[in-house]
Amino acid sequence: MDKRRYRRMEIPDVRVDVSDGVGFFSGTVTDISRVGLLLDDISRRFNDQVNNLSIVVSTKGRNFKMLATSKWVDEENYTKRVGIKILNAPWDWTEFVMECEPPEGEAFSRITRH
Repeated sequence: MDKRRYRRMEIPDVRVDVSDGVGFFSGTVTDISRVGLLLDDISRRFNDQVNNLSIVVSTKGRNFKMLATSKWVDEENYTKRVGIKILNAPWDWTEFVMECEPPEGEAFSRITRH
């Protein structure tokens, strides 16, 4: 049973820069929701144990600066996948996510579950 409050959606061409307080790391955003992100291709040097992460999500000429914390990590050969909970997001992020959500009753082909 899925206990998510908000749907996760796959969004193409979304980049992320994340800071753990020591360094900056770039990667991709695999999916989004109003309160979370799935980051992919993040360097293994990224310290995912830090409570307050600074992130900048970039897509379609827009940048969203937010504070976040990691919820889970999956380490691969040279990179990490990181589930992120957004702690403080600007209102325009919420508007952006709402614009990406399919209308009620429409097939949810873009929605993913992790």
